[in-house]
Amino acid sequence: MRRLDRLAGAMLMMVLLAIGTLAVTPAHAGPAEVALIKSYIGEWRGRGTLVGANTETVVCRLAMTPGNQDKVNYNGRCSLAGTQLSMAGTIAYIEASKRYEAVMSSNATFNGLAIGRKRGSRLIFDLHERDEDEDGKELSITARIDLVDDAINVVFDVIYVENGDSLRAEVPFTR
Repeated sequence: MRRLDRLAGAMLMMVLLAIGTLAVTPAHAGPAEVALIKSYIGEWRGRGTLVGANTETVVCRLAMTPGNQDKVNYNGRCSLAGTQLSMAGTIAYIEASKRYEAVMSSNATFNGLAIGRKRGSRLIFDLHERDEDEDGKELSITARIDLVDDAINVVFDVIYVENGDSLRAEVPFTR
């Protein structure tokens, strides 16, 4: 797999991780928290640009549907640099810990948990991960997903720790 394909895959997985997840703990949230996550139920499409040594278009689709116990399930797919990634999961408010959680599984054997925080009418997930490319070089991967009003905005970066080379993408989603 080309280096760009691997990096693109890692970046797309971070994007999709923040958007949805499977929270294992039962979610017994208040009406406001449940209403916020349920307001994102629907069909979403995103298109943006990945900028690095080359420029690539990122295209994503995301379906968010009602889940059990006031959770929101999702299924999504993104295409970039000839790579197709699919993911599934749930997003929920966990009353016991007073926080939003998102966990994801994917066809790229990537699984993870993101914690969301509310700021005004926004729900923001910040992710920070370390990974290695196919040559064993360390990568720092960050993503910010901002659920605001009737939009989902995603910004993600991959940086080679050794030399500082980087890739950055911004993908706005709309219904």
